[in-house]
Amino acid sequence: MINKERLLNRFLEYVQIDSESTNEKNMAERLVKDLTALGLEVHTDQAGSKINSNGFNVYARLKGTLPGEPLIYSSHMDTVIPGKGVKPQIKDGVIYSDGTTILGGDDKSGLASIVEALTVIKENNLPCHTTEIAFSISEEIGMLGAKNMEYDWFTAKKAVVLDHGGPIGDIVNQGPGQLKLFATIIGRAAHAGLAPEKGINAIAVAAKGIAKMNLLRIDEETTCNLGTIKAEGPTNIVAPKVEIIGEVRSRDLNKLNAQAKHMVDCLQQACDEAGAKLECELKTNYVSFNVPKDDPFIQRISKVYEAIGCKVSVMAGGGGSDANIFALHGITPIILSTGMTNVHTTAECVKITDIETTAEFALGLMTKE
Repeated sequence: MINKERLLNRFLEYVQIDSESTNEKNMAERLVKDLTALGLEVHTDQAGSKINSNGFNVYARLKGTLPGEPLIYSSHMDTVIPGKGVKPQIKDGVIYSDGTTILGGDDKSGLASIVEALTVIKENNLPCHTTEIAFSISEEIGMLGAKNMEYDWFTAKKAVVLDHGGPIGDIVNQGPGQLKLFATIIGRAAHAGLAPEKGINAIAVAAKGIAKMNLLRIDEETTCNLGTIKAEGPTNIVAPKVEIIGEVRSRDLNKLNAQAKHMVDCLQQACDEAGAKLECELKTNYVSFNVPKDDPFIQRISKVYEAIGCKVSVMAGGGGSDANIFALHGITPIILSTGMTNVHTTAECVKITDIETTAEFALGLMTKE
């Protein structure tokens, strides 16, 4: 029942609307227009003013007549850079950009598929479950839109987040939590030529601390990385300060905290040995989620995929997304693929058939008893 031509045209229109993170206003307004035209209950918020974005999160609700719990359908409207002036090209059934920008299939393939499913329901007056929409801004820069959503607006306690690559039918049921490490090592300045022994070189202290750390892949569930080491100054002064920023991710909370403690302990030991001072802060960026494979929610999703001929594969994810923020607010999330490929690059692409299948899936999940 999906109108393939309309779906394709909508996707092509969406990707040509500039919506790099914090510049989502035009995309948000288009989504409000499309959802309002369908007769849905539409709501917007002031999230943009809190995160220096000109956009806003878009919410919508279609009250259903079918029994069963309501679901949230979520995709984000922002893109990474370079995302201005996207010129979509179609070759052999695959949609690309012209090679100078990203395409924006991440995550406008999700947006277009959800809106198409809702359109089919409304134009055919199909019975459906109560369906709630959460289209977020600024996901690509730390899920800032989701972090500032009005969660009391939703009645649903479960969400499908259409924001993943891979074959249609891939179900991500686990995602890691993330802690960010912000550390400053304070040494002591001295003249590097006349009296270097009077100084404490913060760079050298940081190097010793980092050398003690276990980094990168810790185990199947846990990763750790340092992304920033910053120390600026002339060579004739013993470096008095170093700033370090790192992260830990794990699907296991105990492992997450243990690895973060390990990093701090390594830096503290190096500082103690050299007489330097450590200032350190750990911030939770997002929490993990884990939905068992035999959970009825996953079984419900799997049956819809199987009904449209998709092979189901349940797997753990390694990145952060709006799903993690939903979990923090007591909403059980599942992440699903839209077929997007080579995301965050100018080689990004998506098959037309994958967008069609994603829309068919969304329609099936909304209407299947």
